[in-house]
Amino acid sequence: MLITSLKTQRFDCITDYALETINSINLDKIQSYFDNLPVDPYLEENYRYRRLSHFKINSDRSKGGFPWEHPNKAVPEEYDLIKLPHSPFFQSKEYNPLLGNVTREYAELDEQLILLPDFQKIIWEFFNFCRLCSNETEIGVHQIRTTTSRENIGNPVPEGIHQDGVDLVGIFCVSRDNISDGVTYLYKSINDTPMFTKILHPGEFLIFNDRQFFHFTSPIQVIGSGCGTRDVFVLTCPGLHTISDI
Repeated sequence: MLITSLKTQRFDCITDYALETINSINLDKIQSYFDNLPVDPYLEENYRYRRLSHFKINSDRSKGGFPWEHPNKAVPEEYDLIKLPHSPFFQSKEYNPLLGNVTREYAELDEQLILLPDFQKIIWEFFNFCRLCSNETEIGVHQIRTTTSRENIGNPVPEGIHQDGVDLVGIFCVSRDNISDGVTYLYKSINDTPMFTKILHPGEFLIFNDRQFFHFTSPIQVIGSGCGTRDVFVLTCPGLHTISDI
C-alpha cells in the first residue's frame, strides 16, 4: 500500500511502504557534498563512492510534539540529534552474500553537511517512521554516489535482491544526472514478482519495513557520452556498526 502522508493516514508497519516527496528541502545545498565522496574501496570497479555516519535521537515527548509537527525548525528543542563516534560497518553473509562478514570502514559524513537544516529534515522524516515501527533511536546514514559511463555500468546494489537485517530502510534520492534506469523494487519474498517498481527521482523518499520487504535497485546506464551519477542517502534504523550488533 502506498502511503503519501502520515498526517492523514496511519502507516501499518507490517503491510505498508511509504513514498513521499519532500518539497521543502533545497537539494542543491546537499548535492555538492556528493562531489567529494571517497571511493568505496570494497568494490574493485571503483564506480561507487560512499560515506557513513551514525546518529542517535534523544527525545523528551513531555515537552510536546514530534519533529514533523515543527515545520519551521530543523531540530525541535525537545529532540537532540547526536552524532555517534566512528565505528565500522558490518553485515553477515545472511544479508549480504557479496560483502557479508567483512568489517568495512567508511569515512564519516562531512560535518558541514550534518549541520545543514535541509539534511536534518531527511533524518527527522525517517525518524517519523522509526517511532511508529521500531524501539530503536539509533540511525545509520549512508551517503552513496553510483557512477556510470560507456565503459562501466554502475550497479547500486551489487549484492542483488536482499534485506539489510534492520527494522526500517529509507532511500532518499538527491540527484540523477545523465542516466537512465536505476529502478528500485520491493518484493515480499526473494522469489516473488515485485510489488513496487519505480525510478526514485530527486526529492523522493521511499521508506519500508526491512523485515517485511526485500529490495533491489537495477544498474544505471549513462545517456550518451561522458559520465552519469546517481546520488542517494540510504538510512537504516538501527545502523549496523559493530559485529556484536548482528
